[in-house]
Amino acid sequence: MPEQWLGSRLMKPISLHAQNVQPDVSIYECEVHLKFKLIEEQGLLTDQEHLLEFLLDALSCGSDEYLEMLSVRTNASEVPDTDASAEMRRQLIRLRNSRIHG
Repeated sequence: MPEQWLGSRLMKPISLHAQNVQPDVSIYECEVHLKFKLIEEQGLLTDQEHLLEFLLDALSCGSDEYLEMLSVRTNASEVPDTDASAEMRRQLIRLRNSRIHG
């Protein structure tokens, strides 16, 4: 059964055969504010180039004796297509066209 990926790799695949109506796609502006405490080796978190990747890896494992979540705030809001980069608008057009002709 073919599957199609929408947008980023973080979204789950949607089986096109399991749906009668194909959802439209939009552009969203997303914010995530996290505050947590983490036990880690000194100096490991000073590499700014890889810090986000390291922290996301730690968070993906969930809270445990090494990570204590303090607060989480998230927001996702649809934005006009014109607020996106030209590259993102082109991808949106390709996705919408593939739904019309596919």
